[in-house]
This record gives sequence, structure tokens and C-alpha cells, in this order.
Amino acid sequence: MADPRDVPGHVEEKPWGRGILLEVGSGYKVKRLELKPGHRLSLQKHRHRCENWVVVAGTATVTIGDRTFPLRPQEYTFIPVDTLHRLANAGPDLLVVVEVQHGTRLSEDDIIRVADDYRRVPSAPGT
Repeated sequence: MADPRDVPGHVEEKPWGRGILLEVGSGYKVKRLELKPGHRLSLQKHRHRCENWVVVAGTATVTIGDRTFPLRPQEYTFIPVDTLHRLANAGPDLLVVVEVQHGTRLSEDDIIRVADDYRRVPSAPGT
């Protein structure tokens, strides 16, 4: 049986906001991420996928490896496989980002959390 999280239109509420699955295909997944003001994703990496982030609304603070930089609407960045990264919303408005994942394994269990504001247990230690 297919994972219900892999059905387009699925909304997953998170402590930082929510993710909406837009499309799934062979080797890719597209999501809309909505980050509430003052919130951020965990500092994380993935062993089986890379990601592209495009800012649609708001201003993002992006960390990739040892670099931290802003991204504004119509700007984008690439996160290679196995690279620490984080997306944050330090602005007063909702941050909307389109995330395109590419890889051989696009499941939520391919998240290795290094730091997390919401005290979620580090995941995927052996993947």
C-alpha cells in the first residue's frame, strides 16, 4: 500500500508551519513549504536526495554547509546530497518555498537531524 503522505494534495502540519505535496514522479517530489514567522526547519541532511528551493513569498535565511545567506522571491538554491542545510523565516510574514527533491529515496525517513528547535528525536541514523 502506498504511503498516504505520497498522495498529491497531502498536507502535513509541522511545528514550523506545514508542507503540502504538489507532485510525485519517478525520482522526484515537489512540495510547497510554508514557514511561520520566527520558525525554522531542523539542521539536517539527506543521504539519498538533493533538493532545490525556490522562494515564492517572504525572505528565507538559508544555511548550506558553512554558508548562511538570504533568499528572496524568485531566487533559488541547490542543496547537494549529504549536505547539512536549514531553512529559516526570520521575517514578519509567512515564508513560502517550493522544494523539489531528486533522488533514489524520497521518503521522510531520509532525514538526519543534527539540531532541532522542537526537540524532535534525531532520525534516520543508519540511512
